[in-house]
Amino acid sequence: MALQDTLAQLQAFDLGDLDVNNVGSWPNPVKIIIMVVLFLAVLGGGYYFYLTDKLVVLERAELKEVDLRKDYEAKSEKAANLEAYRAQKAEMEATFGALLRQLPSDTEVPGLLDDITRTALDNDLTIESIELQNEKNTEFYVELPIDIVVEGNYHKIGSFVSGVANLSRIVTLHDFIISPQDGNVENLRMTILAKTYRYLEEEDG
Repeated sequence: MALQDTLAQLQAFDLGDLDVNNVGSWPNPVKIIIMVVLFLAVLGGGYYFYLTDKLVVLERAELKEVDLRKDYEAKSEKAANLEAYRAQKAEMEATFGALLRQLPSDTEVPGLLDDITRTALDNDLTIESIELQNEKNTEFYVELPIDIVVEGNYHKIGSFVSGVANLSRIVTLHDFIISPQDGNVENLRMTILAKTYRYLEEEDG
């Protein structure tokens, strides 16, 4: 019965009859509706002006949490493999030391030149010149360029190049030029740049 009375009051209600200066005289259903509307407006305004900024902060915090979690997992994995990393470091240092021992010292360079000369003679090549050029310093080592000019046939030159590359000391070969002599393709002249290296000591820097 109360619901029917309420509906009847709403049907008979006219907005023009409302007196904003006398809210107490408004019908109860209208008061309830106005209160609900005001409550929803306050709730919506609070959500927009207060919670929206908080949600942005929360979203940023969640993204930061993801990054921190990944960083933690990466560091945790490294910590778990610390002993393996130490063993790998020791192995790399040993390998590096072995490589350094293959680099000639100043006193060994003449012996290296003798080895290159002997390799050329063993392959029946005519040596035109083998000349050590000026050293070039890099960050970790000193580069020792050697200009080599020899003459011989194709197979002997190939054997010579292979022999130099297989010397006990590290030697790399660069910028080779091969040309026939006097139009004779059986007699070739090869110019090649060989490079060997030595460790850059503190006094060299």
